[in-house]
Amino acid sequence: MFREKEFTERLKTQAEAKKALLEKFKAKPGPDDPAVIARKAEREAILKAREERERQKEKERQERLAREAAECAVREAAEREVRLAEEARLKAEAEAREAEEREHLARQLVEEAERKAARDARYAARKARVRRGR
Repeated sequence: MFREKEFTERLKTQAEAKKALLEKFKAKPGPDDPAVIARKAEREAILKAREERERQKEKERQERLAREAAECAVREAAEREVRLAEEARLKAEAEAREAEEREHLARQLVEEAERKAARDARYAARKARVRRGR
């Protein structure tokens, strides 16, 4: 069955655990150990490589942003040129329509003046006939 450990047994087990922990700590290599120095150098190399990759990524990102900004500026300039050309075309069409309307209005005024002159001439001729006939 289950047997409880005595106090001395527990103290002995505790002392052995402390001793094992101390031995484990003492067995750890010191800072001047070649294996520790090699691991430290390897970690530093990894950190430097990581920093270099991050710098390279940032540089590429900045270049990509600059390229995209330049492409956007070119695209906007092209769109602006197209828009200005369209506005100029619409303005020219509007001016042409206005000129055509003015010309049409002028023709109507001339035709109306000619009709009025012809009507006045007929009226004057009729009046002259009436006066001669009297």
